[in-house]
Amino acid sequence: MKIAIGSDEKTFLTDEILELLVKDNSIMEFGALIQEQVNWPTVAMQVGESVVKGISDVGIIFCWTGTGVSIAANKIPGVRAALCNDAETARGSRQWNDANVLVMSLRLISLPVAKEILDAWFSAEFLQEEVESLKELNKIEKKFLIHF
Repeated sequence: MKIAIGSDEKTFLTDEILELLVKDNSIMEFGALIQEQVNWPTVAMQVGESVVKGISDVGIIFCWTGTGVSIAANKIPGVRAALCNDAETARGSRQWNDANVLVMSLRLISLPVAKEILDAWFSAEFLQEEVESLKELNKIEKKFLIHF
């Protein structure tokens, strides 16, 4: 799997997650993982753009709380970024929302919890009964793209 991973700061958690995922996946690093200083909107745009252009299959973004990169990534049409602080939220974001970008807080998430979140997120599959909800979401996105 091709995974775009970015963060606005490089930390123990980002290093450990990279080491964990690089074993079985093709990883593209963005933001502070490859540069010295990057603002959170920029790294969210880099990862989100990689996903919607099909360069990567999914994305993972980190920032201090996770809210900033979630907001920024969700500005990109086609991105469905979900801030997940536990495994059940991660599983649900894939099953019900077909999330294509996972967001985690550098402040709240420990390595064991991050592993649980990743396991849940990558093992969950989108439930087909949610197709109509995604169609509705796409209509909302298109409606507001036209007006701005």
